[in-house]
Amino acid sequence: MSSLTLQADPENGFVQVVGVGGIGTGIILALEGDHTLGRNESRLGEMLDARDYCKLHIVEHYIAVLMGATNGLFRVFAIGNVGGDPAGDALLQEMADVGIDTSYVCVEPDRSTLYSICFQYPDRSGGNITTSNSAARELNSDQLSACRNTLAAAGGSGVALCLPEVPMEARQEFLQIATECGSYRVASFLAGEMELIRKLGLLSQVDLLALNHEEAAALAGLYFPATDRSWLLDGCSQAGRAANPAMKMIVSAGADGVYVFEEDTWSHHAAAPMDAISTAGAGDALLAGVIAGLSAGMPLTNIRSTSNRSNCNAGAAIDLGLVLACFSLTSPHTIHPEVEMESLLSFAKEKGLPVSIDLHKKNKGNLTVSVSAPLRGK
Repeated sequence: MSSLTLQADPENGFVQVVGVGGIGTGIILALEGDHTLGRNESRLGEMLDARDYCKLHIVEHYIAVLMGATNGLFRVFAIGNVGGDPAGDALLQEMADVGIDTSYVCVEPDRSTLYSICFQYPDRSGGNITTSNSAARELNSDQLSACRNTLAAAGGSGVALCLPEVPMEARQEFLQIATECGSYRVASFLAGEMELIRKLGLLSQVDLLALNHEEAAALAGLYFPATDRSWLLDGCSQAGRAANPAMKMIVSAGADGVYVFEEDTWSHHAAAPMDAISTAGAGDALLAGVIAGLSAGMPLTNIRSTSNRSNCNAGAAIDLGLVLACFSLTSPHTIHPEVEMESLLSFAKEKGLPVSIDLHKKNKGNLTVSVSAPLRGK
């Protein structure tokens, strides 16, 4: 494991992440044919030699590596369930290896570990089908109550991360506890859950909402336009402001980069042109990089006026997120096995991205990274 990590900033950033969500594994299929999978269609697909993981594990793995969780420099906790099977045992070991604390993860001996089938089209886009009757559905109030003291101890210096693939009731309770503990609440929801989260009013308990374009379209209640994203973004901002005027949003748009909503303004952040091996897990890597950047005291963006809507200067968390997302595209696995600060910095330099290191922190094994945007490939 790398000795170089980002430096947590307890005053302007965060010192821990406590996350709830799915912990599981799966397979990735490369579908034959470019048309969208039909309701009654059978389709051939090649099983890829790739490791697939579920959302909480992906996001927390990257955060733990970038923030130095194995060195005790930053604390990362997972809340969830795995089955009493070899897959569950392997996942717990992999999480522990990078410093993720799994003391809030329960083993359900009579359930199987969450399993996902990821399918990809020839252009590397795709989706997931995830088991609904796995150990993940057993997440209960006792587990959530057990983490209250951990959340409360960090208060506003801690991130509460709420991700899909566990019951909505558990996520609702987790966000309520996080709100009571003063945590910075980061969440993502599936497109099919948007109507329910509106009814439950969950967005009122979210500080930063991360969405892909389909989830954003569901939030906005609009068809996602191929040529004009203004309708989508306006619909998202209206829905977000109605639920929580202070909420910030990240909308990932594939090769078009990312749109960020903060201070009542949308800003666009371009991604480096990439020949992707796989897009699976890239959105989760984006979110992980953003959380790591925020924890190190970076602002979400450096947009400070409505007259500057499409530029971002050095040192923004969204740029670190984009670098990590682009790096994840170079691996067939949903968790890039070679991610370390050194490999990420080398990748950024290879792509022509200016990187500066605050060397006065290096003697502690830590560093602060500034990445300039918009991101451009050579």
